[in-house]
Amino acid sequence: MTGHAVIILLGLVLVLAAAATGLTVVVLRRPQTGEIDRQIAELMRLQVDAAGRMQAMSDNLAGRQGELARLVNERLDSVSHGLGQSMQTNTQHTVERLQNLHERLAVIDSAQKNLAELSSHVTSLRDVLANKQSRGAFGQGRMEAIVRDGMPRGAYEFQYTLVNGKRPDCVVFLPDRRPLVIDAKFPLEAVTALRAANSEDERKQAAQRVRQDVLKHVTDIADKYLIPGETQDLALMFVPSESVYADLYDGFDDVVQKAYRARVVIVSPSLLMLAIQVMQQILKDARVREAADHIRTEVGRMMDDLGRLRERVFKLQQHFGQANEDVRQILISADKVEKHATRINELEFEGDEAQRDTGVVIQAAVGRRLEAGE
Repeated sequence: MTGHAVIILLGLVLVLAAAATGLTVVVLRRPQTGEIDRQIAELMRLQVDAAGRMQAMSDNLAGRQGELARLVNERLDSVSHGLGQSMQTNTQHTVERLQNLHERLAVIDSAQKNLAELSSHVTSLRDVLANKQSRGAFGQGRMEAIVRDGMPRGAYEFQYTLVNGKRPDCVVFLPDRRPLVIDAKFPLEAVTALRAANSEDERKQAAQRVRQDVLKHVTDIADKYLIPGETQDLALMFVPSESVYADLYDGFDDVVQKAYRARVVIVSPSLLMLAIQVMQQILKDARVREAADHIRTEVGRMMDDLGRLRERVFKLQQHFGQANEDVRQILISADKVEKHATRINELEFEGDEAQRDTGVVIQAAVGRRLEAGE
């Protein structure tokens, strides 16, 4: 029930109370007369009318209150249903987002583990490169892997002993059997100091050290591994890092030119792979030239076999032609026999004597045709 309806109901109650009070006062003040009876009847009618109106208003208010309750319940049900669906949708979205978050966290954990493992590998690689012996083993291993992947077995040898007693890191045997020397011991300390220099003076000192160390190593390779008549006329100095090789060629062109004049070629991993491929092709061409006579002999034998095969195919073709001719002659004879049989089958005989005479004639005719080869 609303506040407005309550106010109306209270007003009607007050009106009825006032009417009842007035009636009581009138009854007490005046004597009972006809006019009084009439007024009392009028008041009673008004009271009944007011009571009817109050009942109608009460019924109307009750109906409106029920309608209001129904509307409120419907709206509450609609709001509850919408709220339930919204909560269910939000819950589903929250679950999906939590699952995606969990998957991303798993990916992040995996990436973090990979980063930690990579950091440990980088640390171990830095430790390896910081130690001279470990760095030499690292360059030796990388050079050996490149040579093994590109050259056939027997075309190279590691720690090969030359006639002067020196043992280079690797030699590759070219077609003239003179080995090509590959050295993998590059002086990296000076390059590391150059990269770590902070001032101009430190960089100049480090650059001068790079020139001295690299040229000394070039001289050692040329003196120990370039032996006239036994080894090739040049040797390879392997640099196990592409970045160090690029720094050397960009900033120390004079060192590179002096190495060339000393017949020592500085190579990076990619250039060593290219050189190995070129040497592999050279060895392959040499093997082909060595086997040229044998190849020509084998080709001649193949040509003889091909000629005999041609003759045999020609003879087989003649046999097939003769067989086809024989089959054609047989089919001709079969057609003739079929025609004679049809003629015999179509004859009409009268009496036994006629049949015997006809049979004799047919036998004689068939015999003559068979003797004639028809």
